Amino acid sequence: MELGPNNKTKMLIGGDLVESVGGEWIQAINPATEELIGYIPSGQPADVDKAVAAAQAAQPEWAALSVQERIRLLRKVGNEIARQADEIARVEVMDNGKTIKPMRGNIAFITSLIENRTGLATEVKGTTVPSSPGNLHYTIREPYGVVGRITPFNHPFGFAASGFTTSAVMGNTVVLKCPETCSLTSTLLGEICAEILPPGVVNIITGYGPTAGDALARHPDVKRIAFTGSVATGRAVQRAAAEGGVKHVTLELGGKNPLIVFADADVDKAVDGAIRGMNFAWQSQSCGSTSRVFLHQSIHDEFLAKLVDQVAAIRVGDPLDEASDMGPINSKAQYEKVMGYIASAKDQGARLVTGGTRPEGAQFKRGFWVRPTVFANVTMDMIIANEEIFGPVIAVFKWTDYDHVIHMANATQYGLTASIWTHDLDLAHKTAQRIRTGYVWINDAARHYPGMPFGGYKNSGVGRQETGIEELLSYTEEKSVNVILN
Repeated sequence: MELGPNNKTKMLIGGDLVESVGGEWIQAINPATEELIGYIPSGQPADVDKAVAAAQAAQPEWAALSVQERIRLLRKVGNEIARQADEIARVEVMDNGKTIKPMRGNIAFITSLIENRTGLATEVKGTTVPSSPGNLHYTIREPYGVVGRITPFNHPFGFAASGFTTSAVMGNTVVLKCPETCSLTSTLLGEICAEILPPGVVNIITGYGPTAGDALARHPDVKRIAFTGSVATGRAVQRAAAEGGVKHVTLELGGKNPLIVFADADVDKAVDGAIRGMNFAWQSQSCGSTSRVFLHQSIHDEFLAKLVDQVAAIRVGDPLDEASDMGPINSKAQYEKVMGYIASAKDQGARLVTGGTRPEGAQFKRGFWVRPTVFANVTMDMIIANEEIFGPVIAVFKWTDYDHVIHMANATQYGLTASIWTHDLDLAHKTAQRIRTGYVWINDAARHYPGMPFGGYKNSGVGRQETGIEELLSYTEEKSVNVILN
């Protein structure tokens, strides 16, 4: 893809690469330089209607294929993604701001997910039920039909590419609504799918949430909706979905995730975990980032000093440079949001110990740059203790009482992840049970393990992803058949 002001991408609808019906465009801005690197179509409700109609038309024939044939075609998409990995990584780095080395690893992870999830499809089975003597009672699994998936800006290619395969391998056809920022690689995915998959199996719409996203969520012919993003948008998706009919909606939303370090923890390993848990390679723009660090008073000073040293050493720079550890914030709006939270923390009395400003140097005069930031002396009455920042800002707390730290960890609207550091296994398991989150690490952080359900409690969401067979089941409906035998 040739990036620049002449680069106008297209959506995928019914096997055709098209502009929006209204002919409107959204600028794609390189967050490192603020340069215009292309345009994506501004999809409208009419585009969504066309995409859903195309998906409906394609679904019966797609579902009629053997599961082995669907697996073969979807794995062919994965193989083509692997072949174009360098180009996909380059475009996403320039469009999103994440750094190049982990982006390459992310694409390899995506292709492995496609292989893994499609490979489980033959294990989706019905059951027989001994409900009455001499008769036959059984269940079968059938696809919903058209599935709508709405993806976020932080991992635009990853959520689009790996997500649609889970739905499609079960016989559904898919309409993807990709974000208004960072959708250039989603249009590359559209080009790949147009070459490999039957028309209408996957349809890719770009555009704004309140127009294209709302139209998809409320469309009466879309029975199954999956959304990843913020709590506010997730609630809007729920409302729109309910107004469009009775739907199966899953939501993977935000987090204000605690990392709790006990007195007996290995401090060096826990500091490394705190750095890894913040996902600085993605500018900490990850819902699972462990942005609240709770330190027992006995190790607080030692831990904080080592944490600050490591955070201050993070190399912020050109995301295409192999030596860079962190790139720019994704967009101007997100940058201003992050800087607003930093200002509020200062105003409310938190102690800034590193970062909090734009890096120095000519290359940082333009772009959405902020140094990785750590605040100490944070208390639960501060805004940065309660609201998701979605940026590279760590809030550090000191604690002495066990029940109190559990209370603080649970005292937000979120419940996505938690990280616990201790050598006491009884204490670790007890704490894991008391923390109200859906995904817990003990002496670890950030890593996702195949087959382990990922999702949140409270306002962090409904449903689970990366669950293996359970996720595939969520894209099917169960039918009961009762055969009365003579």
